[in-house]
Amino acid sequence: MRALQKRLVKKKLAVASAESCTGGLLASVLTEHGGSSDFYRGGASVYSNDAKSVLADVAPQLLHAHGAVSSVVAGALARGARSRLGATIGLAITGIAGPGGATPGKPVGLAYVAVDSDRLSKVRRCLWTFDRAGNRLASVGAALDLLDEASSNLPGGPV
Repeated sequence: MRALQKRLVKKKLAVASAESCTGGLLASVLTEHGGSSDFYRGGASVYSNDAKSVLADVAPQLLHAHGAVSSVVAGALARGARSRLGATIGLAITGIAGPGGATPGKPVGLAYVAVDSDRLSKVRRCLWTFDRAGNRLASVGAALDLLDEASSNLPGGPV
């Protein structure tokens, strides 16, 4: 995380997040080290569908049509976080951490992580087989991987 943080600061990139099943864990990891305010604008723990709509501008129609745990909603969360906080990069996580919450076609451990920037908009589908804590940690790790990829592809400059 330190090398990623240094790159974000050096390039003057700003990050915003919206996360559901991780409940703020991504924000916690992003702010673990001093100086994180130099790149992290903030984020929202958007556990409910209402929070996804109000705090990250996810259209209720998307939630109804695709469900909260979907690639479409993950992408919308990343775009919404980025837009709402005026960041260079938006990150999002939505999924089913467990032990309950599974539905037909959406098992425990299913997560979608997303990144949105001017040069990279990507959603990654993950299916973890850990317990709740492990599924949450793995999802955060996948989001950090996407942040690393996005920040590598962006030039530096003012935000």
